[in-house]
Amino acid sequence: MSDHDIVEEDSSSSTESDGDASVDAAEAAVDADISAITAERDEMRSLAQRLQADFENYKKRMLREQTLAIEHANVRLLESLLPVLESFELAGRSIEGVDADVDKLRGGVLAAIRQLDGALAKEGLEAIGAIGQPFDPQEHEAVAQDDGDGEPVVGDVLRTGYRFRGRVLRPAMVRVTRTHIDEQA
Repeated sequence: MSDHDIVEEDSSSSTESDGDASVDAAEAAVDADISAITAERDEMRSLAQRLQADFENYKKRMLREQTLAIEHANVRLLESLLPVLESFELAGRSIEGVDADVDKLRGGVLAAIRQLDGALAKEGLEAIGAIGQPFDPQEHEAVAQDDGDGEPVVGDVLRTGYRFRGRVLRPAMVRVTRTHIDEQA
């Protein structure tokens, strides 16, 4: 081997080591890019999951708010219909005892009352205040009271109260009586 061959061999091995270094550097750069892209992907996935959860919470909140708005509108409607129902009831009571010619009118008015009452009940309206029930200040408005001993009970319903889906819409206007202790024995 000549000196020239040795020099060439040295330069070819340095070229090979330079090539290996550049391959290693390229692999390191690719690995760094993959790591950066993976981190960015994970960050985007996390952001998408948070946004999805926020959107689901928003949908649930909007549904609750819409339900409450509809219920509030129903309450206003029912409050405006209560005087109509009461007028029908008064008309039905006022024609009691009138001659037989008015029986058809009475039947029609009473049928209208039942129909309106049924429609309102179907929507969640229920009457409050049965005579003889214990007085409940949450559901009854006492406008008169009889003296006596014992627990207060509803003696007479002067104006029917109503509940809408469990919530008192209007308390019943009642006369309160007190049962006597010796009457209970």
